[in-house]
Amino acid sequence: MTIALVATSGLWAGAAHSEETVVWWDFLSGGDGVRMKQLISDFNEAHAGEIKIDATTLEWGTPFYAKVQTSAAVGEAPDVMTYHASRIPLALTQGVLDEITPDDWEKMGLSQADFAASTWDAVTSDGKQYAVPLDTHPIVLYYNRDLLKKAGVLGDNGEPKGMDSKEAFTATLQALKDAGVQYPLGSVTADGNFMFRTVYSLMCQQGGELMTGDEFLVGDNADKLRNALAVLSDWTKAGLQSTYTDYPATVALFTSGEAAMMINGVWEVPTMTDLAQQGKLFDWGAVELPVIFDKPCTYADSHTFAIPKNQGKEMSPEKRDAVLETISWIVKHSLFWATAGHIPAYAPVTESAEYKAMEPNATYSSLTANMIFDPKTPLAGIAGPIFDVMSNYFVPTLNGEMEPADAVESIQEELNAL
Repeated sequence: MTIALVATSGLWAGAAHSEETVVWWDFLSGGDGVRMKQLISDFNEAHAGEIKIDATTLEWGTPFYAKVQTSAAVGEAPDVMTYHASRIPLALTQGVLDEITPDDWEKMGLSQADFAASTWDAVTSDGKQYAVPLDTHPIVLYYNRDLLKKAGVLGDNGEPKGMDSKEAFTATLQALKDAGVQYPLGSVTADGNFMFRTVYSLMCQQGGELMTGDEFLVGDNADKLRNALAVLSDWTKAGLQSTYTDYPATVALFTSGEAAMMINGVWEVPTMTDLAQQGKLFDWGAVELPVIFDKPCTYADSHTFAIPKNQGKEMSPEKRDAVLETISWIVKHSLFWATAGHIPAYAPVTESAEYKAMEPNATYSSLTANMIFDPKTPLAGIAGPIFDVMSNYFVPTLNGEMEPADAVESIQEELNAL
């Protein structure tokens, strides 16, 4: 699938420029990488003779961010790069991000009104913005309509029953088990880093927060973390959730029909879509997480575009305009990016008729009103210290080998020691 090419925006239209090369780094692999390469190709075609993106894909996670930090320190970072919103607080302490100024936003034809409040806040620090959101990528609940229908727990709307309370959803899981489904719910229970997303969502559903000021799990927030862990641990003990399952195995359990439902990121939508088109998958869907506690809430992060602060290397006005045009064009053409499962951050895209016809994306995109991002601290974010500490205790707890109260006590001590 490709997108229609459109004329360049106001930054370059009608102006005489020699061709600018924009050096680009990203960490996008798999389906994300395929789609971004297509967008880059389309951009280069639309801007032939004016701007050319010279793109390099680096290893996701810590290796990417370490290379950005060291490269920016010696003036060898790229002109533009992908960046997780959750990593921005740490990046600011390292001095590796340039501010996206009000003048930049005006040149790009973008503004705060174009983005969800939580998404905009995620790239903001002390009233200044340091990245441009491309998407939000939350976790969702994937489900097998065939198995749910067989167990009598598929609603008339084609979505799972029991999505409004812990008791009702647990009953749905139990009905699936009683109907002979081996794993009512597939979860990445062997990876505490991944399960942070689910646990943090359930904390937020209770109005809880991980960090208050500079302290972790203040007041009753420790109880809310314990409640979240207890729900997941109880499902494991009751045989309602897969145990010690790593990421690939979780996807395999769902796609093989051994698991009736799966909690995973929206980035697995292409996997399901491709299998379905090949006639190798059941009737499936994806929806916002069930409301287990008091209110809907789902963990999310954002892929964003950021401009590195290259030490000792001043970016020319012409180069900066080319970078801004690059960011603006990709963001405004992010309908194609949505085919990777992500929810485009640019509101005019998600409000378009084309996006509203895109399933299951349009069904779960409403969760952008209920999102929670990582705490704003250099300790948080993808592959950050908070993930590592909590992961050590999530795995034994979610697999029924450690009591939630004991896990929370240890987590609280280690987090505050950070």
